[in-house]
Amino acid sequence: MNFKKQTMNNPVKIDKVDLQILRTLQGNARLTLKELAAQVSLSSTPVFERLKRLENEGYIKKYIAILDAEKLNQGFIVFCNVKLSRINQEIATEFTRIIQDIPEVTECYNISGSFDYLLKIHAPNMKYYQEFILNVLGSIESLGSIESTFVMDEVKHNYGIHI
Repeated sequence: MNFKKQTMNNPVKIDKVDLQILRTLQGNARLTLKELAAQVSLSSTPVFERLKRLENEGYIKKYIAILDAEKLNQGFIVFCNVKLSRINQEIATEFTRIIQDIPEVTECYNISGSFDYLLKIHAPNMKYYQEFILNVLGSIESLGSIESTFVMDEVKHNYGIHI
């Protein structure tokens, strides 16, 4: 489900009830409308209207299920710093287009500093990642260099944001 994004030119104010709805949904997006309404101390109709407004204004981007990467044999996590050989708008646009189509890359950030992009990659194991570097990332023409950091243990991972 994709919702309309809020524009910077027309910011919409949200109140403490809206924030309470958002916090509650971050904890459990599977609540029924009735359960959500009870948790924010309103009836279902105003909560439904607020929820639709929050979706339409882009505060809620989508609803997802959080899967267990280990159980799905995708628990080998790598943060990969990418430096492009050259950078301009056309090259950056093409790189981000390519990255969108690589399922192993679950997150991608354009960053400042010594590298241009930070990728989060899920793989089954080191051998798979090695093949991925050689055959997938290595085939990107604008790729200059990479630096991989392997996750040994996840200490903290909050899916929500602090509001």
